[in-house]
Amino acid sequence: MSKTRHDGEPLVRGYAVTHPPGAARLPVAAGWDQLVYAASGTMTVSTAAGSWTVPPARALWIPAGEQVRIVNRFRVAVRTLYFAARLNALPPETRIVTVTGLVRELLLHAVTHSPLDLDAPVDSALLTLLVDQLHQLPDEPLWLPSPAGSALAFTAAELIREDPARPISSLARTAGVSQRTLERGFVAATGTTLGVWRRHARILASLHYLAAGTSVTETASAIGYSTPSAFVAAFRSQLGSPPSSYLQL
Repeated sequence: MSKTRHDGEPLVRGYAVTHPPGAARLPVAAGWDQLVYAASGTMTVSTAAGSWTVPPARALWIPAGEQVRIVNRFRVAVRTLYFAARLNALPPETRIVTVTGLVRELLLHAVTHSPLDLDAPVDSALLTLLVDQLHQLPDEPLWLPSPAGSALAFTAAELIREDPARPISSLARTAGVSQRTLERGFVAATGTTLGVWRRHARILASLHYLAAGTSVTETASAIGYSTPSAFVAAFRSQLGSPPSSYLQL
């Protein structure tokens, strides 16, 4: 990765902010990749291609040129590193990874001490080690595709994001079509069934509640599950561990 400086401009910058509940946009400039980390709380980061839910101890890599929007149901502490795109720090594709232990400490240290001077041996070594570790991390299944080319499917997806507990029959009534028509249109727009997409959306929505300290029982009710046990089973099926331990990293 090239570390050449141009006109004394730093090639790695840091940004720390706590967002209240609601929507926000990250500061972004042309020619900068972003590594967005949730120090506490959960956020959903949307691009044209879809949305990534970023709970605590996870980080989202956003390549230069992507316009993103953040939505969080509760407060979220965001720590962001900006990398000059010419560094080619990571491949130019959006991905989300788990950040714990050494990688977390490196990331937080880099944010705190930014901008990094890559002509300085310590800063250069920090960046090299951080990027090397990030390359080795596996992706997390925390992405939802955005419906493409269908206003009907897009509206249904937005309604689910706003209220994960809303029944599919209610979505169809709001859209003014039959449930069968809605389901067919959704498959065409996303490549997956409305039921599967909604199930994953519900589990991702639950991360907002769980990270805010909401109990499993209350979270299950908030996202539309009739019993906590049904929610726990669905959560384990989607993310590989029960909600009680998923965020305990």
